[in-house]
Amino acid sequence: MPRFDLPLEELRTYRNPRPVPSGLAAYWERTLDEARGAATSGVRCVPAETGLVTVDAYDVTFPGFGGDEIKAWWLLPRGATSELPVVIELLGYGGGRGRVHERLHWASHGFAQLVVDSRGQGSIWNAGATPDPHGSGPAGPGMLTRGVDHPDHLYYRRLITDVVRAVDAVGHLPGADPRRVATVGHSQGGALALAAAALHSGVAATAARAPFLCGIARAVELTDAPPYGELAGYLAVHRTQAENVLAVLDHVDVSHLAPQIACPTWISVGLTDVTCPPSGIFGAINAMPRRPEQVRVWPWNGHEAGGPDDDAHLADWLTDTLT
Repeated sequence: MPRFDLPLEELRTYRNPRPVPSGLAAYWERTLDEARGAATSGVRCVPAETGLVTVDAYDVTFPGFGGDEIKAWWLLPRGATSELPVVIELLGYGGGRGRVHERLHWASHGFAQLVVDSRGQGSIWNAGATPDPHGSGPAGPGMLTRGVDHPDHLYYRRLITDVVRAVDAVGHLPGADPRRVATVGHSQGGALALAAAALHSGVAATAARAPFLCGIARAVELTDAPPYGELAGYLAVHRTQAENVLAVLDHVDVSHLAPQIACPTWISVGLTDVTCPPSGIFGAINAMPRRPEQVRVWPWNGHEAGGPDDDAHLADWLTDTLT
């Protein structure tokens, strides 16, 4: 795939031209206050039988949006005797927490690892265990167009809230040091990692590879690849609703949340990425008041960005940042 977006020199200064929604801070404060008030149960953490000999695994349930029960895996390096820095791992579009042996990367690097399920997902590239009991109006396939009739109905309002509540839950898990928490993810998971860092002061570091939900309005003009292609299809049917829909989605656009990110930040981007176009990602980067400590640019890569090279670099960066 040839490069299709702005030249790198322009990307380094590009800003999302859309205005921040009026009352965005109050919208998220109300959302999170309501979620915390709706919880009727606490964090549950029970041992999981896995057959693994290097990692201790626990099946976790914690209250998310609306008090809904969210599933997660809690993984600790076997033999750990002190409180460990925590990596909260958020997942890509369509994926769920899967099975424990699929997600051993961070525990193998010596971190406590919380693998957070994505509500209503987990049937595309691995399995999930958390339903989304909230309905929405007419929507296209996938998640991006669910609830686009009103900011309060957005699917991603619920999912981002779940991730913020995962940060809340860390302090109730055995072996965790809640002062050293990082949020990490690729694609959708990267968007969730950055959003959590913007909305929770307890995030000490955040890292996103090729993050989704950055510059949504521009992305849907540049690519018809999913998931943004789902939005393009919806707008092709709802022909007169484009501006209303994009204004609703602005409430979950990471480039509008990025000014609230104060912790050390690591981001990776592929310049041929048609899934999450680079200009949207740079729009989020350039909105951050604290320049990310690491911006890794891959000129010849797409949505995988740096792939395993990024994984190795990020492990070193998080070790230096959190330990």
